[in-house]
Amino acid sequence: MKKILLGLAFVASSMFAHSAIMSCFDNGDGTITCEGGFSDGSSASGVKFHVLEDGKKTFEAKMNEDSEVTFKKPTVTYSAVFDAGEGHQVHIKGSDITE
Repeated sequence: MKKILLGLAFVASSMFAHSAIMSCFDNGDGTITCEGGFSDGSSASGVKFHVLEDGKKTFEAKMNEDSEVTFKKPTVTYSAVFDAGEGHQVHIKGSDITE
């Protein structure tokens, strides 16, 4: 009986699991916009976001009500980070962000 209940609890928790998702694009005007969300369709409004340059945070914000954030495109190597907590982080290298 315990094995059945444990199995059901695992299945139930898997049904409610969701993955963090983010995409970023170059606006062509010196800015980058990133859009975040979750695989279950949940909003990312209020989720932490930052830009790393040489391993240092140079920009921090939270996703707006549209689950987006726009920032000035760095002139050095950088990455954009969607940070919804442990296990829910997405890192995108600046070199992978295109118009």
